Amino acid sequence: MKPISLVIVDDHALFRSGLVSLLLSMPQFKIIGEASNGREALDVVANTKPDVVLLDVNMPIMDGVETVRVLRKRERCRILMLTVSKHDEDLFGAITAGADGYLLKNASPEELSTAIQNVHAGLSVLSPDVTKRVMQAVNLEQDRTMDIGLSIREMEVLENLAQGKTTAQISADLFISDNTVKTHVRHILDKLDASNRAEAVSKATQFGLIGKDS
Repeated sequence: MKPISLVIVDDHALFRSGLVSLLLSMPQFKIIGEASNGREALDVVANTKPDVVLLDVNMPIMDGVETVRVLRKRERCRILMLTVSKHDEDLFGAITAGADGYLLKNASPEELSTAIQNVHAGLSVLSPDVTKRVMQAVNLEQDRTMDIGLSIREMEVLENLAQGKTTAQISADLFISDNTVKTHVRHILDKLDASNRAEAVSKATQFGLIGKDS
């Protein structure tokens, strides 16, 4: 079987070197590039076209979450976050941006190997330490939208509206067509009994569906 090609992105040179050595000892993987920050990673990934990118979250110049957003627009690789961060902001930021997995650096070599192979196969991967929080957040989101009947996708569109984004910007961020965005907006207006986008955002804030700082 052809080895899974990898690019390693981490600002800590010692950790990156150790990770490269570990993965080189596994015949199922092939290291084809390294980077020390997100901006550097964009060039490395563009030039090497890896199967999977292992990406740290907290890095200088361009952090992991922003790197995921850009890679999702430019490349077809799979992305596995490999980090020490258990912070919800990093976890949900990475997932929302489009990461395929989120694994903590305390994972065993066997867990790392399995995670990479699962991500490469198209599966989503979460570290056991963060899975519970993700499920709690999903359940909370479902409960929050149940009364008014907004779908998860409609909530995503609504949160983008609250940030003042245009139809084209929402379309690009959510990887859906302009017409689909307009359909979601129409449904949001109907469900919130709002006459325009600004009123919808105002009512959603009043109802507690979105925060005032969304």
